[in-house]
Amino acid sequence: MYRYLVTTMRTPAFQPSVVEQHYAFLDQLRVQGKLELAGPFTDKSGGAYLIKAASLEEAQSLAFTDPVHVSGSSLVTVYEWNAV
Repeated sequence: MYRYLVTTMRTPAFQPSVVEQHYAFLDQLRVQGKLELAGPFTDKSGGAYLIKAASLEEAQSLAFTDPVHVSGSSLVTVYEWNAV
């Protein structure tokens, strides 16, 4: 498994109502053992989370089902991260 940093940057179309669904999505990843860390940025511009996946494609597939991405509320980007 590799680690992937997922950033979620709010767009002008941000919908506050999607936040609850986003947190439920993160909880589901946590239960599956795929989420290591998550949290919002203090400036309210978005947030980030660290997931484990077998490949970049799998990580993108997971991240792009995040309700903040699907709704257009946030721009979601996935980076392979060699954190130590």
